Amino acid sequence: MIGIILLGALVATLVLYFGYSPTAATTATTTTTATETTTTASTTTSTTTTSATTTTTTTTSTTTASCNSTFLNQTTYATGTNPYSVAVVDVNSDNKPDIIVANSLSINVGVLLNNGNGTFLNQTTYTTGTNPRSVAVIDVNNDNKPDIIVANSGSNNVGVLLHC
Repeated sequence: MIGIILLGALVATLVLYFGYSPTAATTATTTTTATETTTTASTTTSTTTTSATTTTTTTTSTTTASCNSTFLNQTTYATGTNPYSVAVVDVNSDNKPDIIVANSLSINVGVLLNNGNGTFLNQTTYTTGTNPRSVAVIDVNNDNKPDIIVANSGSNNVGVLLHC
């Protein structure tokens, strides 16, 4: 039962952050065939055909570059000195996951807003205690806005950055 609840939470998270929903789910499937094709356009289509014993899913994903492996080469973004940990959450309510990074030696956390096309804006920094090492994001004051909690190992404290 807990596994079903966790699976439901995972699907809800994928739908919320990435607009993704599973294309097919069946309990009577005996054969599954999946084909993935990547081209150089900018559209995504999915087609699912289901019968009583066979499910066939064909997915065409397209990116701006040809992709022959699991991921494209990384794109890097400038952070403060010694980025230590990250959290990913939509901080500005635009339904796009943003990046929050603890910059340990810069004594700040950075927020990189998502452009919605796989890229992020330059970070906006917020001062913290000494050596921020870990970040978590949750609404701590019930205003329906994500707040940032940061563990400052050099200051031996935890800081809370309230979203305004």
